[in-house]
Amino acid sequence: MDYQGAIKDYTKAIELNPNYADAYINRGSSKADLQDHAGAIKDYNKAIELNPNNANAYNNRGVSKKNIQDYEGAIKDCNKAIELNPNYSEAYNNRGNSRHNLEDYHGAIKDYTKAIELNPNEAMIYYNRGISKHYLEDYEGAIKDYDKAIELNPNYAKAYNNRGISKHNLQDFEGAIKDYTKVIELKTDDAEAYFNRGLAKLNLLDYHEAIKDYTKAIELKSDDAEAYFNRGLAKLNLLDYHEAIKDYDKAIELNPNDVDAYYNRGLSKKNMQDYQGATKDYDKAIELNRMMQMLIKIAVFQRKT
Repeated sequence: MDYQGAIKDYTKAIELNPNYADAYINRGSSKADLQDHAGAIKDYNKAIELNPNNANAYNNRGVSKKNIQDYEGAIKDCNKAIELNPNYSEAYNNRGNSRHNLEDYHGAIKDYTKAIELNPNEAMIYYNRGISKHYLEDYEGAIKDYDKAIELNPNYAKAYNNRGISKHNLQDFEGAIKDYTKVIELKTDDAEAYFNRGLAKLNLLDYHEAIKDYTKAIELKSDDAEAYFNRGLAKLNLLDYHEAIKDYDKAIELNPNDVDAYYNRGLSKKNMQDYQGATKDYDKAIELNRMMQMLIKIAVFQRKT
C-alpha cells in the first residue's frame, strides 16, 4: 500500500475542505499504518472535533492509543465508540485488546465474546480470546478458540503456533509438534516455530531432532540466547559436553546474567573433569542467584510499602 501517497491525497482533500472529517480519519489511518500513532491521534482528534458522533474516529484513536501503550485512554475511546454504536464489533475487540494488555483477562474475554456475537466469522477475534484464556491457564478453552480461528482461516499461522503452545502446556507434545510443523509449512522462516518445536521434542527426549530445530532457529535468529541454552541442554543430555559448552558460552555472551547457563556449563565442565572451570561457573551461578534473591526481596518490599 502507498500510505505516503494516500496521506498526500487526504492532505489535499483537507486543504480543499478543512471540515472534511472523514479525510482526517482516513489520513489518520494511513499514518497509523506507518506507525505514526502520534500523528494519527492528532488527525482523529480533529475528526472528533468536527464530528463528535463519529464512532470510527473514537475506535481508531483507541487503537493508536493502545499502540503507544495508553491502554486506559484506549478503553475510554472504545467505550465512546460503543456508546455511539452498540453493535460495533471491532470496538469490542479493540477494547478487549487493551483490557488484555492491562491483565484484565476476564474483562477481555467478555469483550471478545460480545465481538464474536456481533461478528461470528472473524477469525482474529477467536484468536484473541484464545490468548486471554491461555493467560488464565484455560488451555482447553484456548485450544477451542484457536480451532475455530483455524476453521475460519486455515492458513492462520499464529493460531497454529498458539494452539501448539496451549497443547504443550497440557503436555500434549506430539499434538504441539504437529501444530508447529504446520506453522513452518506456512512460514518457513518462523524462528519461533522452530524454537517451540525443538522444546516439544526436548520434552519427548528426542534430543537429536531438538538440536536440528534449535540450529534452524539460531540460523534464523542468531541472538536468541534461550535457543543456544536449549540446544546446549540437548547436547548435555547426549553427553556431548564439549559442544554443549560452546552453546552455553554463546548463551552467556548474549545473556550474562543467566544463572542456569553458568550452572549447566559448570556441569558440562565437571563431566569433562575440568573441576577448576566448573567451580568458577558454579560460583558465578551462586553469585547471580544471590543477586536475584536480593532483587526479589527488594521488589516484594517495595510492593508492600
